[in-house]
Order: sequence, then structure tokens, then C-alpha cells
Amino acid sequence: MRLARDLGRRKLRSTLTITGIAIGIMALVVFGSMANKMNALIGGGSKYYADKDIVSIGNMYSGNFQPLSLSDVAKIEAVDGVAAASPSIEMMLDDKEATSMGMPEMIGGFVPGGDKGLESFRLDVSTGRKLTADDHGNVAVLGCDLARSKNASVGGKITLRGVDFTVVGILAPTLTAPDKEAMMPLDAAQQLFMKTLPPIIQANLKASDIATSIVVYPKEGVSPETLKTRLEAALGSSYTVMDGKDFDAMLGSISIIFSLVLTGVAMLSLLVGGLSTINTMAMAVAERTREIGIKRAIGASRWRIRREVVAESAAIGFIAGAIGLLIGAAMTVFFNDLGRASGNVLFELTLGTSVTALVFATGLGAVAGFVPAWHASRLDPVTALRYE
Repeated sequence: MRLARDLGRRKLRSTLTITGIAIGIMALVVFGSMANKMNALIGGGSKYYADKDIVSIGNMYSGNFQPLSLSDVAKIEAVDGVAAASPSIEMMLDDKEATSMGMPEMIGGFVPGGDKGLESFRLDVSTGRKLTADDHGNVAVLGCDLARSKNASVGGKITLRGVDFTVVGILAPTLTAPDKEAMMPLDAAQQLFMKTLPPIIQANLKASDIATSIVVYPKEGVSPETLKTRLEAALGSSYTVMDGKDFDAMLGSISIIFSLVLTGVAMLSLLVGGLSTINTMAMAVAERTREIGIKRAIGASRWRIRREVVAESAAIGFIAGAIGLLIGAAMTVFFNDLGRASGNVLFELTLGTSVTALVFATGLGAVAGFVPAWHASRLDPVTALRYE
């Protein structure tokens, strides 16, 4: 009650201070939620690549990409330490998606069971079933976000690059790349990928003999890094072999950038909110000099004066943090709902981010109030009582 009364003495000043901190906390929550989503995507990819090697020729996004031949599978399987080699097709669902924000919608073709049970990245279906070795042709399992954006359901049809597919399953949410992927048997993906190649290349290839990459699983006791060295020696310099460490190095910079942005937002809120709180509490101490003198004269200790002022400034930080958190959470929900129809869920607000924002705001208020609190506690009681 005392804190509420003290804050109510200067409604406009307290409101402006709270608003300044709340805006900083709101930005902290929004950018933090975006960083959480990006880190979840990177973490999912890191987990997927951790126990395997990926063989390709060039990069399909770099302009020097070349399709692999399925004859390369036998060549790879002959390398010492290889337990299984499974060809796959990876391509964007729509070439225009390359310029969109977030993960693009993808098509993935593979041989069900080609991993020989060695794949550790597990995907579960929420409805329908997974692909099996008996599946061929135009059937597909969809990620949950892709199914939602295409309004697809099990047993229904979906058009992928101009071709109709029957949906046999929809994946449970993973919060990573598979949520926006259409998975199909390799032969169907080969036909779709063939149409994306220039006519001069199509004339010299058979759809049934191409892949964009080959997923290689090491034998027990052989590390992916060791197997990568052996594959590079056996295949030659025209092939690219990527392991989990390469993936982490390639995308780790993205995580660093988001962390720097988040730190920048936090520092900005610290600067604006801290200066506002110091100004508010310094003026409050000046206005209540006589009151502080009375408290000191009747026996209040310096530590009690400090505690009262710090508690009041911490309350300002807590209120501002709660307001900023609520606004930031509402914004993440709104933008996620806005983008969910198209499969673009860009924010992931976690309990850790929420607690951090609230604790940060409260701590900011307490720290900012310490200087005015120290000044208040050092006032001479006699001088303070004479203050007009």
C-alpha cells in the first residue's frame, strides 16, 4: 500500500518511466522469441546432421550444383566404415520461397528404410502413417505447418509443383524444418526435380538415376568426422562432404547475430529505462526530503531509507516488465496467428524468455534506484527537516 501510494504521488512521471521500460522489455520479448525460433531450427538441423555425413556435388543454392548419380551410392557403400548410404532429393516447393522470410517450404524425396534403421532423428505422425518401403509414386507425408498452409488432410489431395499427390500422413509438430516439408518416395521426387533442370541437362539424364544428395551413416565405432575424411579421399575433390561440425559452422553465425541483436535491445532498454528510473527516483527523493528527514529523526536507519527507495524503483521496473511482457507476448501470438495460415510461424515465446524479461526489468529498476537511495540515506536529518 505504501509503495502504491508513493507511486501515485507522481502519476505522470511514473507512467512515462514505466512506458519507457515497457517498450524496451516488449522489444526484448519479441526479438527473444524470434531468436528462440531460429535457434530451435538451427538446433534441429544440428541434431539431424550430428551422426551422419551428407555427400553432394556443389550446393543447389550457389549456382554450381550438379545432380548425383545413383551409381555413386555403390561407390560410397564400398568405403570402409559406411553402414548405409541412402540417396535423397531436396528441393524447394516453390522457387519464389527463396526470398521469403523464415524457412522455405521444401520437398524431400527418399527411400523409406534406406537408412537401415540407423536414423536417430525421429519424426512422429499426428494423423495417418509414415511412408513405407512399399510406397511408390505420388503419395506424401506433410509437415504440420505445410499441411495447415495448404489446408490438406489425410486421404485428400495436394498439388506439389503442378502434380497431385495423395496425403497419407501429417507429422506431429517438431518446431524445426520438417514442419514445412512434403516427404515423398524417391521416384516421385526424382520426376519433380527433373522438371526443374535446364532442357540441355534433362536430355542427358534419366530421372530414375538422379539425387541431390546421399545420406551416409557410419558404422558403430566410426565417427562422422573420420568417415568424412575417408569419403573425401575416395570420391575426390568434385564432391562435397558435410558433417555435423560443418553444419554448425555454417549456421552458427546466424545464432550469433541474433544473440547480438538481443543483447543490443537489452542494452538499449537498460540505457533508456535506467536513466528514466534514476531521474524519477532522484526527483522523488528531492520532493520527499522533509519526509525522509522526519523518518531519520524518529529513528529510521539509513538502510531502511535505502530499502524503501530501492523497493519503490524495483516496483516501477516490475510493473513495466509485466506490461512489456504482456504486450510482447500478445504481439508474438498475433504475428504467429497471422502467419500460421501460410506456415510462417516466426516466434517462440518460452518460459525462460518471459522470466528473464521480468527479472531483467525488476533488476533494472532496483539498480537504477540505488543512486537516489544512497543519496536519500545520506541526508542530514536536521537539514532535511528544514527543507522547504
